[in-house]
Amino acid sequence: MAVQTPAYREGYRARASRMPQIVAASVIGTMIEWYDFLIYGTAAAIVFNKLFFPSFDPFVGTLAAFGSYAVGFVTRPLGGAIFGHFGDKIGRKTMLMLTMMIMGSGTFLIGCLPTYERIGVWAPIALIVMRLLQGIGIGGEWGGATLMVIEHAPHGRRGFFGSLVQIGFPLGVATSTGVFLLMTQMAERDFLAWGWRVPFLVSIILVGVGLFIRVRLSETPAFNRIQQNSTIARRPLVEVVIEHPKAFFIAVGMKVSEVAWVYVLTVFSILYATSKLGLARSVILNGIVAAAILEVFTIPLFGALSDRIGRKPMYIGGALLSAVFAFPIFWLLDTKDPLIIAISIAVAMSVTHATMFGPQASYMPELFGTRVRYSGASLGCQVSAAISGGFSPIIAAALLGWAGATWPVSLYLVGLALITLIAVFASQETSAVDIAQT
Repeated sequence: MAVQTPAYREGYRARASRMPQIVAASVIGTMIEWYDFLIYGTAAAIVFNKLFFPSFDPFVGTLAAFGSYAVGFVTRPLGGAIFGHFGDKIGRKTMLMLTMMIMGSGTFLIGCLPTYERIGVWAPIALIVMRLLQGIGIGGEWGGATLMVIEHAPHGRRGFFGSLVQIGFPLGVATSTGVFLLMTQMAERDFLAWGWRVPFLVSIILVGVGLFIRVRLSETPAFNRIQQNSTIARRPLVEVVIEHPKAFFIAVGMKVSEVAWVYVLTVFSILYATSKLGLARSVILNGIVAAAILEVFTIPLFGALSDRIGRKPMYIGGALLSAVFAFPIFWLLDTKDPLIIAISIAVAMSVTHATMFGPQASYMPELFGTRVRYSGASLGCQVSAAISGGFSPIIAAALLGWAGATWPVSLYLVGLALITLIAVFASQETSAVDIAQT
């Protein structure tokens, strides 16, 4: 705990006065980046298999579309490594600007791509290249956005303020899904001809707004301290792997369940509901939007609770509930009742995803010191996202195709919950750590 000198108290009050601006900039920027990244998943489930992979059998085409979705996750660790390295060496703010420009460019260009009918095999190749760019951008975004907030946040309230950054994800889900929900109301012919492009093209406007907001931010006190003391790590990524391997593997393990659940619910569920259950797209999309709106409130709630009762209890509870919900969620979807489906997805996301995702923004960075915090948190998060999040829809789809039922998907989710439980039990409680001095 830092000594409560007059200078310290003055600095504390100055940071507190800047928190609304810092939080707003991080939330809006993160929402825009997640919007860019997530509209691809929705498009992969309902349109890319028709326009970019049309020569395949419908089921194989869907797997191919989900495969192109997954490649964005493969490059997320690369983005985490690159931006984490430079974020630990030259600062958090600059990296946040670069990630947004890369993400926005990739998303806008997807909306401009000619389809398979126009240029043949070059269409899916170009689509995958743009997805790779998206993955690199989002790979560096999360670490910078969370550090910008928690390294400014008052001691003892990092869980709450960090969780506010996380609501950028459900806001991104709600806006990306909502835009597609709106566009799917048009005639199918028009939607396939040009309507699907609109969500991608409008992202360039959102990116401009995000850059304008973020350019006004100041660097974090924690990074300024190591910069002034000339203690910046020369090779932060190497330092993470060699000197902090336990923290790194804990970070990877604690995310695998949370990230798989959210993409099973927001991507695979669209395929399952429309292809297997024969439901209208709007039924499942409405459920996803409802879940995202609910998470805007539950994520900060669980983040604030982690300041009071600790990060570990919240995470353990979320992982246990993930295992409990793995089978019932599909039983509830099988009812085909739109209201039951909407409520089920909303509740499932809140008790499986939000319970862990809220505290995660503070918990994961707190495992590392300031010298390597960007690299450690980003790489741990993005490696896990690549392993579990990116491949969960395609794994779930393959399991569904193999078994003709969802029970293997449920077992897969239970297994990931057990991995997360092991990682959390191996970690230390970090809510009382003063990261300004580490």
